[in-house]
Amino acid sequence: MNGAASDDELISRFVARGDESAFRELYRRHTPAAFGLLCRLTGGQDADAADLMQAAWVRAVRRLSEFRGASAFRTWLSGIAVNCYREWRRAEARRPAMPDSDALDQMAAPVDLRADDIAEVVRALPLPFRDVLVLHDIEGWTHDEIAHALGIEPGTSKSRLSRARALFRKWWRRDAEMRIR
Repeated sequence: MNGAASDDELISRFVARGDESAFRELYRRHTPAAFGLLCRLTGGQDADAADLMQAAWVRAVRRLSEFRGASAFRTWLSGIAVNCYREWRRAEARRPAMPDSDALDQMAAPVDLRADDIAEVVRALPLPFRDVLVLHDIEGWTHDEIAHALGIEPGTSKSRLSRARALFRKWWRRDAEMRIR
């Protein structure tokens, strides 16, 4: 690994000696991926994602001595981030309701498809579908990992992913029809 310390070495240095440079390196390596995950889960709400990222790191630092390396550190941190997101979502009483699938069907599809347009549709998906779509199709998690992280059955994860993809395809077809006209 070209002379760079491994995650395990950095964790050991931080836990054993409180080595702040080791922590900074862990933070630098793993925050972008975890923050990106949280941005996608929160529907692009960067401020909320930043708050959740901070909460995830606070929790991770408190539990870092418990990290045993059964998974990659990035996976472990992502799991903590997803748990922080789930807790935030449950506690967020003032959040406006997300559009249901009928509202998604009513969205005007853009004529020129861009990454921003795709992100807009992902944000508009009802939360249970969006969560699974982001974790599976964007982050590459398995249905078993999603089920464990979200407290659902693997079959529920599969059905939510199927429904999310169906909603997305419906939107995509409507966009193609508009471009043909």
